[in-house]
Amino acid sequence: MEKKELSGSVALVTGGSRGIGRAVAHRLATLGASVAICGRDRQALEDSAADMEKLGARAFFHLAEVTNVGQVSELVAKTEAALGPIRILVNNAGIGLFGPAHEKTEADWDRVLNTNLKSVFLVSKAVVPSMIRRGAGDIINISSLAGKNTFAGGGIYCASKWGLMGLSGCMFEDLREYGIRVSVICPGSVATEFSGSRPKDPSKALHAEDVAHAVEAIVTQRPGSFLSEMHLRPLRKA
Repeated sequence: MEKKELSGSVALVTGGSRGIGRAVAHRLATLGASVAICGRDRQALEDSAADMEKLGARAFFHLAEVTNVGQVSELVAKTEAALGPIRILVNNAGIGLFGPAHEKTEADWDRVLNTNLKSVFLVSKAVVPSMIRRGAGDIINISSLAGKNTFAGGGIYCASKWGLMGLSGCMFEDLREYGIRVSVICPGSVATEFSGSRPKDPSKALHAEDVAHAVEAIVTQRPGSFLSEMHLRPLRKA
């Protein structure tokens, strides 16, 4: 018999139309959650939502730029109007831009930091008040092993992910007394359409479903405990 551990729960996954976000959204739908996704590609969002509905899940999608506070507020309000209070937030939206930091522009910096870090601040800030009122919730931030390590050409990207690690840890300390769990997942190279970098050997890379499995482990963890930080690596090195 298929498990439905998340029946009655509502999840919001940013960047949920493709790659890791799509895999996570579909895993949550399989577990019985009602799932909202956002992104900037309407057709991809429609396709992802339709696939979740085929699984028997309630699905909602909304075009949104998660670096814009007004659009974030609208996203959260429309999600809760359509599906109910958000119990699970997966901050997945992110971009990659690589090369020596001294060769990049201010616009490059703003684009990466706003997408990978500011968006987590904005979406979490919009969702947290209702979680506090209900005394429960899971916030899962998708970071990277680049948030733990440095490498040539990774200056702006690593800065965004190191910042995300610090934000995630402080959010947990601020929110734990309200019954809200904040977790961070740090994958290595994942074989997706992620912009800017591809694994050297996709057969020896992680897959989006590996990250989705980690999200499942977090949201199905016993209520009195939580998985604060997960590192995902491929079994074999490329």
